[in-house]
Amino acid sequence: MAQDVCPARPEPTLSFTSGLILGQLSVVLVLAVFIKFFIFGDPASPEVRAALRATERRSRTLAHKKSLLSLRSSNAENTTTGGTRQAPALNKKKSSILRPSQPTLTIGSILSKTYYKVDSHQPESLDWFNVLVAQTIAQFRSDAQHDDAILTSLTKVLNGTSRPDFIDEIRVTELSLGEDFPIFSNCRIIPVDEDGLAFGPGQAFDASKATREGARLQARMDVDLSDMITLAVETKLLLNYPKKLSAVLPVALAVSVVRFSGTLSISFIPSHSAEKIPTRMTFTFLDDYRLDFSIRSLLGSRSRLQDVPKIAQLVESRLHQWFDERCVEPRFQEIALPSMWPRKKNTRGGDEIIEQSISKGKGVDIARDLRAEARKEVEAEADARAERAQDSLRYRRRPIPEDAFSVSGSMPGSMPGMNIDMPT
Repeated sequence: MAQDVCPARPEPTLSFTSGLILGQLSVVLVLAVFIKFFIFGDPASPEVRAALRATERRSRTLAHKKSLLSLRSSNAENTTTGGTRQAPALNKKKSSILRPSQPTLTIGSILSKTYYKVDSHQPESLDWFNVLVAQTIAQFRSDAQHDDAILTSLTKVLNGTSRPDFIDEIRVTELSLGEDFPIFSNCRIIPVDEDGLAFGPGQAFDASKATREGARLQARMDVDLSDMITLAVETKLLLNYPKKLSAVLPVALAVSVVRFSGTLSISFIPSHSAEKIPTRMTFTFLDDYRLDFSIRSLLGSRSRLQDVPKIAQLVESRLHQWFDERCVEPRFQEIALPSMWPRKKNTRGGDEIIEQSISKGKGVDIARDLRAEARKEVEAEADARAERAQDSLRYRRRPIPEDAFSVSGSMPGSMPGMNIDMPT
């Protein structure tokens, strides 16, 4: 009888209320740690962040160079063992009218003809180039102040097709193009191969190494800019779950470029007439650049969070990534150059400026009258010059009177009162 009795179950030590309270406390603790260390955590100093980014960029560049060198060594081994054979090139008949004065110039011959010694030539200052760049930037800023084209373009780019659904329309609230200008200096010319690698850094330049196909000259110059270029935007973060517009968080962000310093590399790639590829200019920045930002943020509408450090770090990291993926070695920007031959359609100046400044219709007649008046003034000036020339000749060749050489009379230039009688 005693065996049929069910044993008593042990009661739980924690009740439902205690478990609920413990779960809420754990959630609050996790949120507090997240807010403390993720949002309001002290960020690293700008010098530490710049050093970490420079180390990452340098390691990426070295890895790219090592991969290129390993690929070259494998291709060289295949070539020596006969693994790859190139088809013989067809000899095309060249025109005998246009005769080349010299064989194809190499980098060594170009440097010798321009008297540029790579090993001993001193770096050049680019003061004249800085003035031209400053004039161009000043004109660009002046046009931007009188025209909303740059503002319209920025708004269109920010609200393009790549904008995610949880971000509302982006509105530009502040745009400052700065007041200072970039300073270029320390320009030097170095020969590089087809992959952009220099020939033996720290060693004397050997012209025989620069005869390979694809080798070119590269200009490197230091760039330094200290300015305040600012772009401020406003938008809203939208929470569309569990239903659309469940929550809205206003966000204001202002990004300013404070300092940029680095090394700019520019080179030209010759055209290929067979492949119909024009001459191209490539430029890139070396991985030792420094780019500093000043980022201000504001979250919320009533209770606002100002200048959250983690948001500044995320925005700065994204901007550095955007710049590295576009124009930091080993990546570069390539621009096709137009033809440099003089053409009539590219001619500007002369009477065209007058005709363009004057409206059509009466403008053409006015321009024609102006040219006619100018022609008359030139002709009148030529006539006056001719008359003055005739008067001067007439003054020089004054007629001699008939009695100047008479028998009895005074000789020209003789003393007054003295007569000379010559026998007849």
